[in-house]
Amino acid sequence: MCATASLTAVLVLLFRAWRELGPWTPAAGLALCAGVWDARWRRIPNWLTVSGAVAGIATNAILFHWLGLKMALLGMLLGLALLLPFVLVRSLGAGDWKLVGALGACLGPRPLLAVLFGAILAAGAMALVIIVWKGRLKQTLVNIIRMLAAVFSLRAPGPEVSLDNPESTKIPFGVAVAVAVVLYGIAAAMGKA
Repeated sequence: MCATASLTAVLVLLFRAWRELGPWTPAAGLALCAGVWDARWRRIPNWLTVSGAVAGIATNAILFHWLGLKMALLGMLLGLALLLPFVLVRSLGAGDWKLVGALGACLGPRPLLAVLFGAILAAGAMALVIIVWKGRLKQTLVNIIRMLAAVFSLRAPGPEVSLDNPESTKIPFGVAVAVAVVLYGIAAAMGKA
């Protein structure tokens, strides 16, 4: 009897932990794989983002039923909608865009916004290090002025500031996203997020 009660208590604790951290499981796996893939090959494959989105939707639907399904779909749509303009002007790759959509399916809207904010900060720090290391500070400032001028004149920036320019410094955004997911996931596990 005592062994059965102990086993039941352990299973209840494991289920509660999985319910709390369940959506972070596919998110962490997806983000870490995408970060490694992006750092190594500078692309994030469709099979990874699609399977991550399916895993996120399924996990949320299993754990939270209709509300989980709704939050997963809203998170995915939010991630895709927020980054679509950057993909259209070619300042962000489609793999990065799909990665954020898949993470939205895993995490839902609110945690996705926190992760996205952290990823932007991490990408900015990475960019600053690379810009200084490669001695491209002057060119970067010129490009920022060009982008601001394009925004204020309501036109697309020129090809010199897009991913199509072979001389532009490119940041593996998947790595920044992986860092943000891991840090936010640790904070969530510790109850601080």
